[in-house]
Amino acid sequence: MPYDEPDVRAALDLGTLARFCEIALTALAAAREEIDSLNVYPVPDGDTGTNMFLTFESARDALVLAQPPGDLAAGLAGFARGALMGARGNSGVILAQLMGAMCRRLGESPPQDRAAAVVAEGLVRATEAAYAAVGVPVEGTILSVARAASDAAQRKASEPRARLGHVVRAAAAAAREALARTPEQLQVLRDAGVVDAGGRGLCVILDAAETAVTGRRPVSDHVPIGTRAIAMPLPTGDLRASGPAYEVMFLLDAADAAIPTLKQRLAPLGDSLVVIGGEGLWNVHVHVDDVGAAVEAGIEAGRPHRIRVTHFAEQDGRWSGDAAGAERQGRKVVVVAAGSGLAELFGQAGAVVLRGGPGSRPSTAEVLEAITGSGAAEVVVLPNDRDSVPVAEAAAQTAHEELGLRVRVIATSTQVQGLAALAVHEPGRGFDQDVLEMTAAARHARSGGVTVAARRAMTTAGPCEPGDVLGAIEGDFTVVGADLFTVAVEVLERLLGGGGELVTLVTGQGAGDLPDRCSKHLASRHPMVDVVVYDGGQDRYPLLVGVE
Repeated sequence: MPYDEPDVRAALDLGTLARFCEIALTALAAAREEIDSLNVYPVPDGDTGTNMFLTFESARDALVLAQPPGDLAAGLAGFARGALMGARGNSGVILAQLMGAMCRRLGESPPQDRAAAVVAEGLVRATEAAYAAVGVPVEGTILSVARAASDAAQRKASEPRARLGHVVRAAAAAAREALARTPEQLQVLRDAGVVDAGGRGLCVILDAAETAVTGRRPVSDHVPIGTRAIAMPLPTGDLRASGPAYEVMFLLDAADAAIPTLKQRLAPLGDSLVVIGGEGLWNVHVHVDDVGAAVEAGIEAGRPHRIRVTHFAEQDGRWSGDAAGAERQGRKVVVVAAGSGLAELFGQAGAVVLRGGPGSRPSTAEVLEAITGSGAAEVVVLPNDRDSVPVAEAAAQTAHEELGLRVRVIATSTQVQGLAALAVHEPGRGFDQDVLEMTAAARHARSGGVTVAARRAMTTAGPCEPGDVLGAIEGDFTVVGADLFTVAVEVLERLLGGGGELVTLVTGQGAGDLPDRCSKHLASRHPMVDVVVYDGGQDRYPLLVGVE
């Protein structure tokens, strides 16, 4: 196909999109191991490349299988939904948002529209959707790379003689340049001398788009020699027992231009701020103490309606959903478990269990299947992994929008937080109160672990070499030592330094007699502290620790 066809009908048919998918998927497959392994963490927990590959593969498969065959609109819709259902991890969720917004823009274009302008606008919408999906956008990540690509595409498309190939080439080149600048935007990247892994994956996809459209293979010079990539987790908000007392939700008729000011007004009032929508209609959600101020901010932005205010402390659990939700009964907890023993523990407590963990994180579709397959009208999801939180949230939103289910995600980032949350779960109390109690229990559970370094890296405790034993506290490697027991004791003492009545030890592969030695140490040094030991079966971490 000539790369300079002037309109959408000639330049962006189903065959072109299919060719792009195959080129991009092949490129992601080639780069996936590199992106997975190139991170600054001393243990192989990074799976950004795998997450992006599997997300894109799901989208490609849905495009191919879309019905009726050969229909561009059906293919685009299938591609977008396939990306959402296949999304894994932060990077996969953001990629699904990007691709979904682009597909929607392409799908609404009259055939006579200039392809260059349509694709440029699609990239702009994709970037806006990605930023909107993140509560607190972080520059120096895939978001910055997407913004640079869309800005460059928009500038190029405004030129009178610009064609599709020019726009795509400009976007890909700008993305590569932006990726190289990510260390200038984030201190942690600058300190480690690395670039962002999610941004690297997006560059691979945009390079593939350039090849599909122009037939030329771009020069991938965006990662300087000796530079590595790191995935930066994107922050999210959630309920907490010590937080605001009210949940405020309303629909808002407002111009798009009014939304940034609205977010600025609402953000200082509380937390868990989410504003989604477009084209004049928005759905606003925020947790606050001052309900009047939240509603007033909506009035200043436009016309709020269907206002709903929930006082968490007075919830009685009643809820009315659609017909699909009404057929369901009770409440279930969906849990992601990182080992066979943990899966058995969660299952014995009555949870619906998904196997997951670094390297095998569940997709949106798998979490959604667990939610819908539970048969419950109310579902609490415990992802137990920081990178799986946005996947769980995407699945929860889909379950609510499509089936009317009431679903809440508690942002548990470790397995021991999940155990603490499930321990206080009580189906007999109101749904919101149950979520609050579980959230409070999870956040009061201080967590740590012991593992072995697989590569040379810099940690908070200083440099480490392959084979060194590492102690982690709240996800940060704070101890470097020579043997498992010494490091485990240091982790325990630091966690107990803030007080505690119960220590939970979860043993993994390679633990040996470590739990027995740790239990004896605790009995000697902290006789008033209760100790429970579980066989978790997780890999990579011989010992996980929780203190409550």
